[in-house]
Amino acid sequence: MPERFVPLAAKVAALREPAAYPGRAQYVEVVETHMSWVFLMEQFVYKLKKPARYDGLDCSLLETRRFFCEEEVRLNRRLAAGVYLDVVALRQDGQAARLHVDGEGEVVDWLVWMRRLPAHLMLDRLLEQGGATPAHMRRIARHLAPFYGRLAPAVTDPELFAGRLRREIDALERQLCERAYALPADDVAAVCTRLRSALADGRDVLDARVRAGRVVEGHGDLRPEHVWLGEPLAIIDCLEFSAELRTLDVADELGFLALECERLGAPQLGRALFDAFAEFTGDAPDTGLVDFYQAFRACVRANIAIRHLREACYRDDPKWPRRAREYLALAAGRMAR
Repeated sequence: MPERFVPLAAKVAALREPAAYPGRAQYVEVVETHMSWVFLMEQFVYKLKKPARYDGLDCSLLETRRFFCEEEVRLNRRLAAGVYLDVVALRQDGQAARLHVDGEGEVVDWLVWMRRLPAHLMLDRLLEQGGATPAHMRRIARHLAPFYGRLAPAVTDPELFAGRLRREIDALERQLCERAYALPADDVAAVCTRLRSALADGRDVLDARVRAGRVVEGHGDLRPEHVWLGEPLAIIDCLEFSAELRTLDVADELGFLALECERLGAPQLGRALFDAFAEFTGDAPDTGLVDFYQAFRACVRANIAIRHLREACYRDDPKWPRRAREYLALAAGRMAR
């Protein structure tokens, strides 16, 4: 039986209403992201994935959205076990055609159901207020150490891993140099040239980490806005839609969080994170390799930022070109060391 078509706008309109949820929420806050609509209540959060096609990702089918909802819950329970509660159905009542969460009726979509975390304890909020400390980074390292320790190696062939990095650097250079983005092409080319050189010169170190099992299927998007420093500590919003993109060196993942702390004004916290992680695990990555990973990750984030200009709702927003240039400056700084 074919799925019943309900426009996304109708789903969003229904989910704005407190009566659509079990227990009748008092209010609903609505946030739109690149890939989802998020509905926040006093205690809970529901996330609806957009039925759209992205590069290499097709969420246009109901069952595909259900799969990625289930993946989001499964993967995020690894680092935020008490936050991700379930995948629940958005249903349409046959008689009144009313849309509501769970209960009776035909399934028209799927939602991720989460516990709401108080925002004042998110790491990005603490960084903005100047309240993040080395002790916070130590807590994060203690939380991550057993997580990475449980993961099986995801890549064991050094040439395969290095080849993937080379291809990604080449692709980033092409994408960031697109004329429509008006980014400084000479600066992009210089950073990417240095990345390729650093990759070639540091192959012994990189290959040793691959052979040691340090390349794992990790979180994939370890940013301060995804780290909650309450009790118990939780790291949310794993990159659920691509196993390849969340397959990376542990040093890359830690380096990305350290880089983001630096971008938000606290460069000293990165050293605290790596020192604590080395204490808990014995893994102390080569500083040159970390610089390479941070420059590479900064280019990835520059590309994500500038690609917002492809969407009409962001096209005239100066924030995204500014953010892309900010990341390119961070990448250049790492490669100049």
